[in-house]
Amino acid sequence: MASEHTPADDVVYDLISVQYHALKAAQAYDKYQQDAHDHADIKEFFAQCAEEDARRAERCHELLAQVTGSSSS
Repeated sequence: MASEHTPADDVVYDLISVQYHALKAAQAYDKYQQDAHDHADIKEFFAQCAEEDARRAERCHELLAQVTGSSSS
């Protein structure tokens, strides 16, 4: 049940940790894409990684709302 979870729970901490690292990684990929210069295939790979991490962070946000009983999105 959602009401049984507090911000100090391991599962909440774990979700926040994954969300944080996914957002940080998505941000870093912008720099990696710049570094790739003329390598379109590498730029595309980094863009894909950024999209995957952004989706992962979004899913963590949804799950956090679910386990903490929050209705914010």
